[in-house]
Amino acid sequence: MNMEKQIKMTTRKMAWNYVIFWSLPLTLILLAENELFPVGVWAENVNLNYLLDTIAILATALCVPLSLKLFSKVLHQKLGTLTITKALNRYLQWGRVRLLILAVPFWFNLLAFYLTLSNTGLYCALIIATASLFCIPSEKQLRSELHIYKDKD
Repeated sequence: MNMEKQIKMTTRKMAWNYVIFWSLPLTLILLAENELFPVGVWAENVNLNYLLDTIAILATALCVPLSLKLFSKVLHQKLGTLTITKALNRYLQWGRVRLLILAVPFWFNLLAFYLTLSNTGLYCALIIATASLFCIPSEKQLRSELHIYKDKD
């Protein structure tokens, strides 16, 4: 398979990963807003609210910088010496790791919001949703980060 096809396939896989990243939160939101998910069942449990709010804040504060900085560090340290095929595979792998680092607290924060009706979970989920916009996959970004330049015919 030639390099251009590999780049397009990697970009397509990353786009699907991004779609999957957003599918579960959107499903949860649709279920909760249509009253198909138990909303507010732990709203009166003050101790649990405090615990979930604390976990939401700490998870968000740790995961957002970790996902964004870790990916950039890995790109510069580990992918520079690999062949193009291995570099694309590692890029895809680390892109998935980055989205997973964001996805877990994103899902947790939305669950915490709907189960406790505490705005802290919602605010933290919005912070993570905003951070995920820096992870939108594109062929241009992939080429830039891996220093792959298109040949001009």
